[in-house]
Amino acid sequence: MKRRPRSDKLADWDRMYLWHPFTQMREWERERPVIIERGKGPYLIDTDGRTYLDGVSSLWVNVHGHRHPSLDRAIRRQLTKIAHSTLLGLSNPPAILLARELIRLAPPGLTRVFYSDDGSTAVEVALKMAVQYWQQRVPRAGPKRTFVHLRLGYHGDTVGAVSVGGIDLFRKRFHSLLFPTIAADPPYCYRCPIGLSYPSCALACLEPIERILKQRHREIAGLIIEPLVQAAAGMLTAPPGYLKRIRELCTRYHVLLIADEVATGFGRTGRMFACDHEGVTPDLMAISKGLTGGYLPLAATLATEEIYRAFLGKYEEWKAFFHGHSYTGNPIGCAVALANLKVFRRERTLARMRARVSALSRLLRPLSRLAHVGDIRQRGYMVGIELVKDRATRAPYPLSDRLGHRVAMEARRRGLLIRPLGNVMVLMPPLATKIRELTRMVTTLHESIRTVTDS
Repeated sequence: MKRRPRSDKLADWDRMYLWHPFTQMREWERERPVIIERGKGPYLIDTDGRTYLDGVSSLWVNVHGHRHPSLDRAIRRQLTKIAHSTLLGLSNPPAILLARELIRLAPPGLTRVFYSDDGSTAVEVALKMAVQYWQQRVPRAGPKRTFVHLRLGYHGDTVGAVSVGGIDLFRKRFHSLLFPTIAADPPYCYRCPIGLSYPSCALACLEPIERILKQRHREIAGLIIEPLVQAAAGMLTAPPGYLKRIRELCTRYHVLLIADEVATGFGRTGRMFACDHEGVTPDLMAISKGLTGGYLPLAATLATEEIYRAFLGKYEEWKAFFHGHSYTGNPIGCAVALANLKVFRRERTLARMRARVSALSRLLRPLSRLAHVGDIRQRGYMVGIELVKDRATRAPYPLSDRLGHRVAMEARRRGLLIRPLGNVMVLMPPLATKIRELTRMVTTLHESIRTVTDS
Protein backbone atom coordinates (compact mmCIF):
# COMPACT_ATOMS: atom_id res chain seq x y z
CA MET A 1 0.00 0.00 0.00
CA LYS A 2 1.40 3.41 -0.97
CA ARG A 3 1.87 5.68 2.00
CA ARG A 4 0.16 9.03 1.83
CA PRO A 5 2.40 12.13 2.08
CA ARG A 6 0.86 13.01 5.45
CA SER A 7 1.90 9.64 6.87
CA ASP A 8 5.45 10.10 5.65
CA LYS A 9 5.67 13.56 7.21
CA LEU A 10 4.27 12.37 10.54
CA ALA A 11 6.71 9.45 10.54
CA ASP A 12 9.61 11.86 9.96
CA TRP A 13 8.44 14.15 12.76
CA ASP A 14 7.93 11.17 15.06
CA ARG A 15 11.53 10.09 14.60
CA MET A 16 12.74 13.67 14.93
CA TYR A 17 10.85 14.76 18.06
CA LEU A 18 9.33 11.85 19.99
CA TRP A 19 10.95 9.63 22.64
CA HIS A 20 8.85 6.47 23.02
CA PRO A 21 8.54 4.51 26.29
CA PHE A 22 10.18 1.07 26.68
CA THR A 23 11.65 1.49 23.19
CA GLN A 24 15.20 1.26 21.85
CA MET A 25 15.05 4.45 19.82
CA ARG A 26 18.04 3.54 17.65
CA GLU A 27 16.00 0.68 16.22
CA TRP A 28 12.83 2.77 16.11
CA GLU A 29 14.54 5.38 13.94
CA ARG A 30 15.18 2.72 11.30
CA GLU A 31 11.56 1.52 11.20
CA ARG A 32 8.35 2.79 9.68
CA PRO A 33 6.06 3.53 12.62
CA VAL A 34 2.42 2.54 12.63
CA ILE A 35 0.61 5.78 13.42
CA ILE A 36 -2.85 5.14 14.84
CA GLU A 37 -5.38 7.77 13.87
CA ARG A 38 -8.76 6.21 14.62
CA GLY A 39 -10.43 3.32 16.35
CA LYS A 40 -13.76 1.53 16.42
CA GLY A 41 -14.70 -1.40 18.63
CA PRO A 42 -11.72 -3.80 18.80
CA TYR A 43 -10.12 -2.24 15.71
CA LEU A 44 -7.42 0.42 15.25
CA ILE A 45 -6.90 2.30 11.99
CA ASP A 46 -3.63 3.94 10.99
CA THR A 47 -2.98 7.07 8.95
CA ASP A 48 -2.83 4.97 5.78
CA GLY A 49 -6.30 3.57 6.43
CA ARG A 50 -5.06 0.08 7.31
CA THR A 51 -7.13 -1.71 9.96
CA TYR A 52 -5.71 -3.82 12.80
CA LEU A 53 -7.22 -5.83 15.62
CA ASP A 54 -6.22 -4.38 18.98
CA GLY A 55 -4.80 -7.50 20.62
CA VAL A 56 -3.57 -5.81 23.80
CA SER A 57 -6.39 -3.34 24.48
CA SER A 58 -4.01 -0.43 23.77
CA LEU A 59 -1.72 -1.62 26.57
CA TRP A 60 -4.39 -3.25 28.73
CA VAL A 61 -6.63 -0.21 29.17
CA ASN A 62 -9.47 -0.45 26.65
CA VAL A 63 -12.54 -2.27 27.94
CA HIS A 64 -15.65 -1.80 25.81
CA GLY A 65 -13.95 -1.05 22.51
CA HIS A 66 -12.83 2.21 20.94
CA ARG A 67 -15.33 5.02 20.39
CA HIS A 68 -18.05 3.54 22.57
CA PRO A 69 -21.01 5.93 22.19
CA SER A 70 -21.82 6.10 25.93
CA LEU A 71 -18.25 6.97 26.88
CA ASP A 72 -17.94 9.52 24.10
CA ARG A 73 -21.16 11.19 25.27
CA ALA A 74 -20.03 11.28 28.90
CA ILE A 75 -16.93 13.28 27.98
CA ARG A 76 -18.84 15.69 25.75
CA ARG A 77 -21.47 16.20 28.45
CA GLN A 78 -18.90 16.94 31.15
CA LEU A 79 -17.11 19.40 28.89
CA THR A 80 -20.25 21.55 28.85
CA LYS A 81 -19.78 21.96 32.63
CA ILE A 82 -16.09 22.06 33.56
CA ALA A 83 -12.90 20.32 32.50
CA HIS A 84 -11.05 20.46 35.81
CA SER A 85 -11.09 21.89 39.29
CA THR A 86 -8.90 20.84 42.18
CA LEU A 87 -9.88 18.27 44.77
CA LEU A 88 -7.66 20.01 47.34
CA GLY A 89 -10.15 21.86 49.52
CA LEU A 90 -12.97 21.43 46.97
CA SER A 91 -14.95 18.58 45.45
CA ASN A 92 -16.90 17.84 42.29
CA PRO A 93 -19.97 15.68 41.50
CA PRO A 94 -18.29 13.11 39.20
CA ALA A 95 -15.55 12.39 41.78
CA ILE A 96 -18.13 11.92 44.54
CA LEU A 97 -20.45 9.73 42.47
CA LEU A 98 -17.59 7.60 41.16
CA ALA A 99 -16.19 7.03 44.66
CA ARG A 100 -19.62 5.85 45.81
CA GLU A 101 -19.92 3.50 42.84
CA LEU A 102 -16.42 2.06 43.30
CA ILE A 103 -17.09 1.23 46.94
CA ARG A 104 -20.30 -0.53 45.89
CA LEU A 105 -18.30 -2.70 43.48
CA ALA A 106 -15.14 -3.25 45.51
CA PRO A 107 -14.49 -6.22 47.79
CA PRO A 108 -16.50 -5.78 51.03
CA GLY A 109 -14.66 -3.78 53.67
CA LEU A 110 -13.02 -1.25 51.36
CA THR A 111 -14.76 2.02 52.16
CA ARG A 112 -12.64 4.97 51.03
CA VAL A 113 -11.33 6.17 47.65
CA PHE A 114 -8.20 8.28 47.16
CA TYR A 115 -7.70 9.43 43.56
CA SER A 116 -4.46 9.78 41.64
CA ASP A 117 -3.32 9.70 38.02
CA ASP A 118 -2.12 6.22 36.97
CA GLY A 119 -1.31 2.77 38.28
CA SER A 120 2.16 3.68 39.49
CA THR A 121 0.89 6.62 41.52
CA ALA A 122 -1.94 4.52 42.96
CA VAL A 123 0.70 2.08 44.22
CA GLU A 124 2.83 4.92 45.62
CA VAL A 125 -0.23 6.14 47.52
CA ALA A 126 -0.82 2.67 48.97
CA LEU A 127 2.80 2.32 50.12
CA LYS A 128 2.81 5.70 51.83
CA MET A 129 -0.58 5.08 53.43
CA ALA A 130 0.65 1.78 54.84
CA VAL A 131 3.74 3.28 56.47
CA GLN A 132 1.86 6.25 57.91
CA TYR A 133 -0.96 4.00 59.12
CA TRP A 134 1.35 1.98 61.36
CA GLN A 135 3.01 5.14 62.71
CA GLN A 136 -0.29 6.73 63.67
CA ARG A 137 -2.69 3.91 64.43
CA VAL A 138 -0.53 1.26 66.04
CA PRO A 139 2.80 2.87 67.03
CA ARG A 140 3.44 0.05 69.50
CA ALA A 141 3.62 -2.38 66.56
CA GLY A 142 7.15 -1.18 65.90
CA PRO A 143 8.90 0.62 63.03
CA LYS A 144 6.93 -1.12 60.26
CA ARG A 145 8.24 0.54 57.12
CA THR A 146 9.37 -2.11 54.68
CA PHE A 147 7.44 -4.29 52.23
CA VAL A 148 7.34 -7.86 50.98
CA HIS A 149 6.91 -8.30 47.24
CA LEU A 150 7.20 -11.08 44.69
CA ARG A 151 10.10 -11.49 42.31
CA LEU A 152 9.05 -10.80 38.71
CA GLY A 153 6.29 -8.55 40.03
CA TYR A 154 5.65 -5.19 38.41
CA HIS A 155 3.91 -2.25 40.08
CA GLY A 156 4.92 0.75 38.00
CA ASP A 157 7.91 2.91 37.10
CA THR A 158 8.08 5.57 39.81
CA VAL A 159 10.73 5.04 42.49
CA GLY A 160 8.48 3.57 45.18
CA ALA A 161 6.73 1.30 42.71
CA VAL A 162 10.06 0.12 41.31
CA SER A 163 11.30 -0.55 44.86
CA VAL A 164 8.54 -3.13 45.32
CA GLY A 165 8.89 -4.46 41.79
CA GLY A 166 10.79 -7.61 41.01
CA ILE A 167 11.96 -7.34 37.40
CA ASP A 168 15.70 -6.66 37.34
CA LEU A 169 15.58 -4.96 33.96
CA PHE A 170 13.54 -2.15 35.52
CA ARG A 171 15.42 -2.05 38.85
CA LYS A 172 19.17 -2.46 38.39
CA ARG A 173 20.07 0.91 36.94
CA PHE A 174 18.13 2.70 39.67
CA HIS A 175 19.26 0.60 42.62
CA SER A 176 20.75 3.56 44.47
CA LEU A 177 17.37 5.34 44.43
CA LEU A 178 15.32 2.43 45.77
CA PHE A 179 14.35 1.72 49.37
CA PRO A 180 15.07 -1.73 50.86
CA THR A 181 12.42 -4.41 50.44
CA ILE A 182 12.04 -8.15 50.98
CA ALA A 183 11.59 -10.34 47.90
CA ALA A 184 9.97 -13.79 47.72
CA ASP A 185 9.64 -16.20 44.82
CA PRO A 186 6.38 -16.05 42.85
CA PRO A 187 4.11 -19.00 41.97
CA TYR A 188 5.64 -19.54 38.52
CA CYS A 189 4.34 -23.08 38.03
CA TYR A 190 5.87 -23.63 34.57
CA ARG A 191 9.32 -22.83 35.96
CA CYS A 192 8.76 -23.59 39.65
CA PRO A 193 11.61 -22.03 41.67
CA ILE A 194 11.55 -24.97 44.12
CA GLY A 195 11.20 -27.67 41.46
CA LEU A 196 7.74 -28.96 42.39
CA SER A 197 4.53 -29.46 40.44
CA TYR A 198 1.00 -28.28 41.12
CA PRO A 199 -1.20 -29.59 42.73
CA SER A 200 1.02 -32.13 44.48
CA CYS A 201 3.16 -29.24 45.75
CA ALA A 202 0.37 -28.21 48.15
CA LEU A 203 1.36 -24.56 47.56
CA ALA A 204 4.80 -25.10 49.09
CA CYS A 205 5.87 -21.78 47.54
CA LEU A 206 3.97 -20.07 50.37
CA GLU A 207 6.24 -21.52 53.05
CA PRO A 208 9.14 -19.07 52.48
CA ILE A 209 6.64 -16.19 52.59
CA GLU A 210 5.25 -17.40 55.89
CA ARG A 211 8.77 -17.65 57.32
CA ILE A 212 9.49 -14.07 56.28
CA LEU A 213 6.28 -12.77 57.86
CA LYS A 214 6.77 -14.79 61.04
CA GLN A 215 10.35 -13.66 61.55
CA ARG A 216 10.15 -10.05 60.39
CA HIS A 217 6.55 -8.91 60.80
CA ARG A 218 7.53 -6.15 63.24
CA GLU A 219 9.37 -4.34 60.44
CA ILE A 220 6.96 -5.15 57.59
CA ALA A 221 4.26 -2.59 56.81
CA GLY A 222 2.68 -4.52 53.96
CA LEU A 223 2.84 -7.24 51.36
CA ILE A 224 2.05 -6.16 47.79
CA ILE A 225 0.78 -8.57 45.17
CA GLU A 226 -0.79 -8.63 41.74
CA PRO A 227 -3.75 -10.89 42.54
CA LEU A 228 -4.03 -14.06 40.40
CA VAL A 229 -1.91 -12.78 37.48
CA GLN A 230 1.58 -11.27 37.44
CA ALA A 231 1.00 -9.48 34.18
CA ALA A 232 4.31 -7.89 33.16
CA ALA A 233 6.16 -11.02 34.31
CA GLY A 234 4.60 -12.86 31.37
CA MET A 235 1.02 -13.46 32.54
CA LEU A 236 2.04 -15.78 35.38
CA THR A 237 -1.15 -17.21 36.85
CA ALA A 238 -1.30 -18.14 40.53
CA PRO A 239 -2.78 -21.54 41.41
CA PRO A 240 -6.21 -21.68 43.10
CA GLY A 241 -6.10 -20.80 46.78
CA TYR A 242 -2.79 -18.95 46.64
CA LEU A 243 -4.28 -15.48 47.04
CA LYS A 244 -6.59 -16.56 49.86
CA ARG A 245 -3.65 -18.04 51.77
CA ILE A 246 -1.68 -14.81 51.31
CA ARG A 247 -4.61 -12.95 52.86
CA GLU A 248 -4.68 -15.35 55.80
CA LEU A 249 -0.94 -14.98 56.39
CA CYS A 250 -1.08 -11.19 56.30
CA THR A 251 -3.92 -11.20 58.83
CA ARG A 252 -2.14 -13.65 61.12
CA TYR A 253 1.09 -11.66 61.20
CA HIS A 254 -0.45 -8.17 61.25
CA VAL A 255 0.82 -7.09 57.85
CA LEU A 256 -1.30 -5.03 55.46
CA LEU A 257 -2.22 -6.72 52.18
CA ILE A 258 -1.92 -4.38 49.18
CA ALA A 259 -3.60 -5.67 46.03
CA ASP A 260 -2.34 -4.14 42.81
CA GLU A 261 -5.40 -4.56 40.59
CA VAL A 262 -4.17 -2.08 37.99
CA ALA A 263 -3.90 -4.74 35.26
CA THR A 264 -6.31 -7.34 36.66
CA GLY A 265 -9.21 -5.06 37.57
CA PHE A 266 -12.36 -4.21 35.62
CA GLY A 267 -13.19 -7.59 34.19
CA ARG A 268 -9.85 -8.73 32.80
CA THR A 269 -9.92 -11.99 34.78
CA GLY A 270 -13.65 -12.56 34.27
CA ARG A 271 -14.72 -10.89 37.54
CA MET A 272 -14.80 -7.17 38.27
CA PHE A 273 -11.68 -7.56 40.41
CA ALA A 274 -9.30 -10.51 40.63
CA CYS A 275 -9.71 -10.56 44.42
CA ASP A 276 -13.37 -11.49 43.90
CA HIS A 277 -12.42 -14.95 42.63
CA GLU A 278 -11.30 -16.03 46.11
CA GLY A 279 -13.42 -13.73 48.26
CA VAL A 280 -10.40 -11.71 49.38
CA THR A 281 -10.57 -8.17 50.72
CA PRO A 282 -7.18 -6.43 50.76
CA ASP A 283 -6.42 -3.61 53.15
CA LEU A 284 -5.45 -1.36 50.25
CA MET A 285 -6.23 -1.80 46.56
CA ALA A 286 -4.70 0.10 43.64
CA ILE A 287 -6.76 0.46 40.45
CA SER A 288 -6.29 2.27 37.14
CA LYS A 289 -6.04 1.15 33.46
CA GLY A 290 -9.62 -0.06 32.81
CA LEU A 291 -11.13 2.42 35.28
CA THR A 292 -12.10 4.87 32.53
CA GLY A 293 -12.68 2.20 29.91
CA GLY A 294 -9.33 3.13 28.37
CA TYR A 295 -10.24 6.74 27.68
CA LEU A 296 -8.33 8.93 30.16
CA PRO A 297 -5.62 8.61 32.83
CA LEU A 298 -7.22 8.11 36.22
CA ALA A 299 -6.36 5.94 39.21
CA ALA A 300 -7.52 5.31 42.74
CA THR A 301 -6.33 3.67 45.92
CA LEU A 302 -9.12 2.07 47.94
CA ALA A 303 -8.69 1.69 51.69
CA THR A 304 -10.52 0.14 54.61
CA GLU A 305 -12.19 2.28 57.25
CA GLU A 306 -9.58 1.09 59.75
CA ILE A 307 -6.81 2.62 57.65
CA TYR A 308 -8.78 5.78 56.90
CA ARG A 309 -9.45 6.46 60.59
CA ALA A 310 -5.75 6.34 61.40
CA PHE A 311 -5.42 9.64 59.53
CA LEU A 312 -8.07 11.48 61.57
CA GLY A 313 -6.95 13.89 64.28
CA LYS A 314 -6.62 17.49 65.35
CA TYR A 315 -5.23 19.94 62.81
CA GLU A 316 -2.05 20.52 64.78
CA GLU A 317 -1.33 16.78 65.01
CA TRP A 318 -0.53 16.69 61.27
CA LYS A 319 -2.09 13.27 60.82
CA ALA A 320 -3.54 14.13 57.41
CA PHE A 321 -2.28 12.27 54.35
CA PHE A 322 0.00 14.85 52.75
CA HIS A 323 -0.09 13.54 49.22
CA GLY A 324 -1.91 14.70 46.12
CA HIS A 325 -1.77 15.46 42.40
CA SER A 326 -2.79 18.50 40.39
CA TYR A 327 -5.36 16.48 38.44
CA THR A 328 -6.60 14.34 41.34
CA GLY A 329 -10.28 13.54 40.85
CA ASN A 330 -10.39 15.19 37.43
CA PRO A 331 -14.11 15.65 36.55
CA ILE A 332 -13.77 14.50 32.94
CA GLY A 333 -11.90 11.35 33.95
CA CYS A 334 -14.39 10.60 36.72
CA ALA A 335 -17.34 11.25 34.42
CA VAL A 336 -16.13 8.79 31.79
CA ALA A 337 -15.25 6.27 34.53
CA LEU A 338 -18.84 6.49 35.79
CA ALA A 339 -20.09 5.90 32.25
CA ASN A 340 -17.71 2.94 31.97
CA LEU A 341 -19.24 1.30 35.05
CA LYS A 342 -22.75 1.94 33.72
CA VAL A 343 -21.84 0.17 30.49
CA PHE A 344 -20.66 -2.83 32.55
CA ARG A 345 -24.14 -3.01 34.10
CA ARG A 346 -26.26 -2.15 31.08
CA GLU A 347 -24.44 -4.46 28.65
CA ARG A 348 -23.93 -7.21 31.24
CA THR A 349 -20.29 -7.26 30.24
CA LEU A 350 -19.09 -9.80 32.81
CA ALA A 351 -21.96 -12.21 32.20
CA ARG A 352 -21.51 -12.05 28.43
CA MET A 353 -17.78 -12.65 28.82
CA ARG A 354 -18.24 -16.16 30.23
CA ALA A 355 -18.99 -17.84 26.92
CA ARG A 356 -16.25 -15.83 25.22
CA VAL A 357 -13.66 -16.79 27.85
CA SER A 358 -14.54 -20.45 27.32
CA ALA A 359 -14.32 -19.97 23.55
CA LEU A 360 -10.94 -18.29 23.94
CA SER A 361 -9.69 -21.29 25.93
CA ARG A 362 -10.82 -23.63 23.14
CA LEU A 363 -9.22 -21.45 20.49
CA LEU A 364 -5.89 -21.45 22.33
CA ARG A 365 -5.62 -25.25 22.68
CA PRO A 366 -4.25 -25.94 19.17
CA LEU A 367 -1.35 -23.59 19.89
CA SER A 368 -0.09 -26.05 22.50
CA ARG A 369 0.75 -28.44 19.67
CA LEU A 370 3.21 -26.02 18.11
CA ALA A 371 6.78 -27.22 18.59
CA HIS A 372 7.98 -24.03 20.27
CA VAL A 373 5.04 -23.22 22.54
CA GLY A 374 6.08 -24.22 26.04
CA ASP A 375 3.19 -22.94 28.15
CA ILE A 376 -0.16 -21.23 27.65
CA ARG A 377 -1.48 -19.26 30.63
CA GLN A 378 -4.97 -17.79 30.71
CA ARG A 379 -7.18 -16.10 33.25
CA GLY A 380 -10.22 -14.55 31.65
CA TYR A 381 -9.08 -12.29 28.81
CA MET A 382 -5.47 -12.28 30.06
CA VAL A 383 -3.32 -14.67 28.02
CA GLY A 384 0.41 -15.37 27.95
CA ILE A 385 1.98 -17.83 25.48
CA GLU A 386 5.55 -18.68 26.44
CA LEU A 387 7.76 -19.59 23.49
CA VAL A 388 10.75 -21.86 24.07
CA LYS A 389 13.67 -23.00 21.95
CA ASP A 390 13.34 -26.58 23.24
CA ARG A 391 10.03 -27.73 24.65
CA ALA A 392 11.47 -30.86 26.26
CA THR A 393 14.01 -28.94 28.34
CA ARG A 394 12.02 -25.68 28.48
CA ALA A 395 15.16 -23.90 27.31
CA PRO A 396 14.28 -20.29 26.42
CA TYR A 397 15.21 -18.51 23.24
CA PRO A 398 18.23 -16.24 23.73
CA LEU A 399 17.46 -12.55 23.98
CA SER A 400 19.46 -11.89 20.83
CA ASP A 401 16.95 -13.93 18.78
CA ARG A 402 14.27 -11.31 19.54
CA LEU A 403 11.70 -13.99 18.92
CA GLY A 404 8.77 -12.27 20.60
CA HIS A 405 9.40 -9.10 18.62
CA ARG A 406 9.63 -11.03 15.37
CA VAL A 407 6.34 -12.81 16.04
CA ALA A 408 4.70 -9.47 16.88
CA MET A 409 5.96 -7.97 13.61
CA GLU A 410 4.61 -10.95 11.67
CA ALA A 411 1.26 -10.56 13.43
CA ARG A 412 1.23 -6.87 12.59
CA ARG A 413 1.79 -7.71 8.93
CA ARG A 414 -1.30 -9.93 9.17
CA GLY A 415 -3.43 -7.23 10.84
CA LEU A 416 -3.04 -7.93 14.58
CA LEU A 417 -1.32 -5.51 16.97
CA ILE A 418 0.25 -7.20 19.99
CA ARG A 419 3.19 -6.42 22.26
CA PRO A 420 5.26 -9.29 23.67
CA LEU A 421 6.97 -9.57 27.03
CA GLY A 422 10.29 -11.05 25.97
CA ASN A 423 9.49 -14.53 24.67
CA VAL A 424 5.94 -14.43 26.01
CA MET A 425 3.27 -13.46 23.50
CA VAL A 426 0.58 -11.49 25.29
CA LEU A 427 -3.02 -11.45 24.15
CA MET A 428 -5.38 -9.21 26.10
CA PRO A 429 -8.23 -8.05 23.86
CA PRO A 430 -10.93 -5.56 24.87
CA LEU A 431 -13.71 -7.23 26.86
CA ALA A 432 -16.20 -6.43 24.11
CA THR A 433 -14.28 -8.51 21.56
CA LYS A 434 -16.66 -11.04 20.02
CA ILE A 435 -15.90 -14.70 19.36
CA ARG A 436 -15.38 -14.18 15.62
CA GLU A 437 -12.79 -11.50 16.38
CA LEU A 438 -11.16 -13.64 19.06
CA THR A 439 -10.96 -16.41 16.47
CA ARG A 440 -9.18 -14.15 14.04
CA MET A 441 -6.78 -12.93 16.73
CA VAL A 442 -5.80 -16.42 17.86
CA THR A 443 -5.58 -17.75 14.29
CA THR A 444 -3.32 -14.87 13.32
CA LEU A 445 -1.14 -15.42 16.37
CA HIS A 446 -0.98 -19.16 15.62
CA GLU A 447 0.12 -18.52 12.04
CA SER A 448 2.62 -15.88 13.11
CA ILE A 449 4.28 -18.13 15.70
CA ARG A 450 4.50 -21.00 13.24
CA THR A 451 5.91 -18.80 10.47
CA VAL A 452 8.64 -17.30 12.67
CA THR A 453 9.65 -20.43 14.61
CA ASP A 454 9.75 -22.60 11.47
CA SER A 455 11.94 -20.16 9.59
